[in-house]
Amino acid sequence: MPDTPHILRNARIVLPDAVIHGWLRIEDGVIAGFSEGDAPAGNSLDLRGDLLIPGLVELHTDHLESHYAPRPKVRWHPLGAVLAYDAQIAASGITTVFDSLRAGTDIDGGGLGSELLALTEAIDEARRGDLLRAEHRTHLRCEIPSPDVVEVVQDYAARFPVDLISLMDHTPGQRQFRDVEKYFTYARRSGKSLEEIKALTELRMTTGAERAERNRPQLVEIVRRRSIPLASHDDTTAGDVEQSAAEGATVAEFPTTVEAAARSRAGGITVMMGAPNLIRGGSHSGNVAAEELAREGLLDILSSDYVPASLLMAAFQLPARVPGISLPQAVATVTANPAAATRLHDRGRIAAGLRADLARVQLGGTAEMPVPVVRQVWREGRRIV
Repeated sequence: MPDTPHILRNARIVLPDAVIHGWLRIEDGVIAGFSEGDAPAGNSLDLRGDLLIPGLVELHTDHLESHYAPRPKVRWHPLGAVLAYDAQIAASGITTVFDSLRAGTDIDGGGLGSELLALTEAIDEARRGDLLRAEHRTHLRCEIPSPDVVEVVQDYAARFPVDLISLMDHTPGQRQFRDVEKYFTYARRSGKSLEEIKALTELRMTTGAERAERNRPQLVEIVRRRSIPLASHDDTTAGDVEQSAAEGATVAEFPTTVEAAARSRAGGITVMMGAPNLIRGGSHSGNVAAEELAREGLLDILSSDYVPASLLMAAFQLPARVPGISLPQAVATVTANPAAATRLHDRGRIAAGLRADLARVQLGGTAEMPVPVVRQVWREGRRIV
């Protein structure tokens, strides 16, 4: 990291409660100070009036899978996939990313659950070689009806750090896929025939509940024993939320109904929704729209989910879509709020003494539909884009 001070001047700086036009100083990888007006003398970079925001914090992206498995039955070089994914993450303004890696194999042996270690070892290799732009942390997506999920998580947690665990149940007929026809459409991406998908769907529906009931408490015990932040996933009913709260969940990932989001918030659980949902104007699965939750005051965090660039775009479109939400509040949904939810109190805000994780953003598009362009990104004061 640089030892000499560096000043970013002529910037519109997005603070937690205001936007100021001024300068910011970086020293030894942290924010040493900032103010309105002209910058003090010293080595400086003119941002030409562009916005300067905290580096984004992404809690749930499974986009690495798109690089590693770009086509059905195709596997790319693991390290090459990690580096391409990391470059796209950084170019999206994300300086801290929780790589959402699936734990547990599918009932038919498909999916990427069996390749969890290959991807983790590739990330670890890139980290040891100082090849990564963003800071990578691990989010284990635990598919609780999986036949081997408990054993996989136990083995993984004994060998690697785990920074977030989510409990997922994609059994057709409930939660995200209450509409089974929607599940059929989603499952066709696997390349299987409709007849094969229907047969597997019936098998999942008959075995999923029993496995989930057995596996869930064992996974919760692992979380508690290791003090890992816990996220629920696709909570739909009041009962779902009550169970998540009793298990100690602090983040509700993609609740599918207003009721589930409201009950989560009332129980002190932070509500996270997908940025693609906001940009597209609704859920691809037919569930509650992120914009609706934002209008109800029930949206705390945005996640890019499957499109990294959507994270910043959604943050800048949120004030245009929902009157009453300011730009600092919208930016907090992709910076300060996800950082706080995962106990990362050294980042996510522009404040003296915090990490100099920053993104320079220029705006394109229109006032009604802004399209942010990432021009430069710094992590701990070092430029990565």
